[in-house]
Amino acid sequence: MEQPARTDIPLIRVLIVDDQSMIRGGFEALLNAQDGMEVVGTASDGEGIAAVVEELRPDVVLMDIRMPQVGGLEATRTVLELPGTPPKIIMLTTFDADEYVFAALRAGASGFLLKDSTPQELVQAVRVVAAGESLLAPRVTRALIADFVARPERSHGGEANLSVLTERELDVLRLVARGLANREIADSLVMAEQTVKTHVSRILGKLMLRDRTQLVVAAYESGLVRPGE
Repeated sequence: MEQPARTDIPLIRVLIVDDQSMIRGGFEALLNAQDGMEVVGTASDGEGIAAVVEELRPDVVLMDIRMPQVGGLEATRTVLELPGTPPKIIMLTTFDADEYVFAALRAGASGFLLKDSTPQELVQAVRVVAAGESLLAPRVTRALIADFVARPERSHGGEANLSVLTERELDVLRLVARGLANREIADSLVMAEQTVKTHVSRILGKLMLRDRTQLVVAAYESGLVRPGE
């Protein structure tokens, strides 16, 4: 007997931006089949993305990083500069070492996902970022960030000033940068999970950063956490 759809799950509105029609169609069918998810629109390019986002008001945007006209990086910057509360952005890429991914994370994307990820990984990614977390768990994400921060040609002008943080906040930031969830940080530092959440919130405020993804970038760029550790 078919189970009725649950009505107690908050609806997550998703916009898919990808130049491949098969990707758009496949993702749309998958996400629309999930409880609490609705694909409110699709686009084949980042051109005019601001107007699309303002009209459809998605909670999450799945954004292809490489598109022929206006690419995902420029489109991400445009979306995140919109007034009010912008949607969370998950960058989609075919490559696990895409040269634009790090720039997208610095621009404020909530994470990235490989296009050959499993359906379960895609659904979970949407739920994670919609809940306000960052998509940092995959090992390839941390490796990618470490690789780009370690490049000698990168800019050194934007490092965060970590001197405003307490020793305990630095401990928490180190573990955030290594991809640990709040519960794992709490276990490691022997503190309550709610205390970890409070520390993370204070760190974001002191460093004037948007989310955990930018905390990871700041930790690497400042040298608090070094590639390979």
